[in-house]
Amino acid sequence: MKILLALLFALFTLHASQITVAVAANVSYALDDLKAAFSRKHPDIRLRTILGSSGKLTAQIRNGAPFQIFMSADMGFPESLYEQKIAITKPKVYARGILALFSPRPHDFSEGLSLLESPAIRRIAVANPNTAPYGKAAVEALKKSALYERVKPKIIFAESISQTVAYTMTAADIGMIAKSSLFSPKMRRFKEGRHWMTVDPSLYTPIDQGIVLLKNAKKNKACRIFYDFILSPEARAIFKKYGYILP
Repeated sequence: MKILLALLFALFTLHASQITVAVAANVSYALDDLKAAFSRKHPDIRLRTILGSSGKLTAQIRNGAPFQIFMSADMGFPESLYEQKIAITKPKVYARGILALFSPRPHDFSEGLSLLESPAIRRIAVANPNTAPYGKAAVEALKKSALYERVKPKIIFAESISQTVAYTMTAADIGMIAKSSLFSPKMRRFKEGRHWMTVDPSLYTPIDQGIVLLKNAKKNKACRIFYDFILSPEARAIFKKYGYILP
């Protein structure tokens, strides 16, 4: 009997130390550093992350996906989950994302977004504005610059912001991507002013990225530990390293 109770306790402890986090694709570039820092502090907690566009992750959460924490690329999706009582905490901003215009080939970025009208630019990668907040911000910036209708025939839409980077590297001439991706090890070789520029943040609604605990986190203390870590000074320093603005 004692052995059985010990086994049950061990199984419960193991389960309680596992957490599953749904993470917006733009965070993928900082994720390894975040996970490493968290694991150093809490080696007993096993962290599983699922990446995707915020809209698709929200749909999966509504359909019962067993996620416990949601790190969205905006506040709208987690706010809707909180209103529907699927999230058990109000969304808190953990970082503010920034748009960048990027090409693996050199261009004269002093032209700003007007560069997109160049005949040399035939395809522009943009994330789907219906599911990816960075795509929504990109379209907003193009419209505010009075460029959207003129460059719309060139746009190819990607499912997520990470897929937008992939399209920019392979199928498009240029892309509107998350600035955070440019600080990843594979992208650091690209130079500001030669391969990329920061899109003027006044051209789009601030990309405040929100985190919530979901219903599945209620009985798992490890979830609150990770949630608190993401809002901690240590995590904030990592986000800053990857080009985010801190709230």
